Amino acid sequence: MDLNDIETLYLHRQSCREFSDKPVEEELIQKICQLALLSPSAVNAQPWQLIAVMGEKKEEFVKAVQPMGMNKFASKAEALIVVAQDKSGGMMKMGEIFKENPYVKNDLGLLTAHLILAAEAAGLGTCILGGRDEDKLRALLGFKKDVHIPHVVAVGYPAEGYEVRPKKRKPLKETFCLLK
Repeated sequence: MDLNDIETLYLHRQSCREFSDKPVEEELIQKICQLALLSPSAVNAQPWQLIAVMGEKKEEFVKAVQPMGMNKFASKAEALIVVAQDKSGGMMKMGEIFKENPYVKNDLGLLTAHLILAAEAAGLGTCILGGRDEDKLRALLGFKKDVHIPHVVAVGYPAEGYEVRPKKRKPLKETFCLLK
């Protein structure tokens, strides 16, 4: 593997809002989650839990990610992967108090990035769903009120003919500098 392989992966990955009816094997969902869990985390606290929701159970969860009619395409996704904050990391909490750094938020973002890139490498499309009803999600999962669910990712095979859009990014000179 080299940087060209990674560049190809990054250029191909996009938010997919058109999913096919092609089934996704549970083993593949489990594998991309397993790979995502290799994500780095502060003091290796791993303050996360991934919950993959598929089949009939997914239909209950879809309603929780479609507030005000948003994310209608999520109904066509084969799976929803819920990224939840695990509150059990004592070292993590201690580190945040003393360093005033949002380690947990950073770690959950890194985990989600690893998840969507693993899915892309497996030929799956993903979309991180911004609209969601956390209270409803917590109730469906049997979580306490203090469990934060920062991300839900829709996963499935992209629809036939779904084209990769060109990336529109600010020029490098506006977003990067090298200090020596």
